[in-house]
Amino acid sequence: MEKITIWHNPRCGKSRDALTYLEDKKFDINIVKYLDETPSKEEIKNTLKLLGLSAKELMRTKEDIYKELNLKDETSEDRLIEAMVKNPKLIERPVVIKGKKAVIARPLENIDKIL
Repeated sequence: MEKITIWHNPRCGKSRDALTYLEDKKFDINIVKYLDETPSKEEIKNTLKLLGLSAKELMRTKEDIYKELNLKDETSEDRLIEAMVKNPKLIERPVVIKGKKAVIARPLENIDKIL
């Protein structure tokens, strides 16, 4: 069975729900606690390609750090990705990756699109 990766924050209810959903389906899960094991610039770039999203679309724009770093008007993908590497709290969660596909599991049913 193909391994599924989840960028997980144990303190987030949506992230816990997604992990439980995958566990209930008996998947082999690679749990990346992305606040502790921050994805590299390359990992974020690759995941953005799989998601079909821009860096800004993967960001939690309501986080204080987003406002503090004044990212609202930032258009450079590299600078936005760099901000996520330095401040992983900016990364929307949970991200679920399977093979060459990925989704942000909000709502939870998005996971079904890649299974």
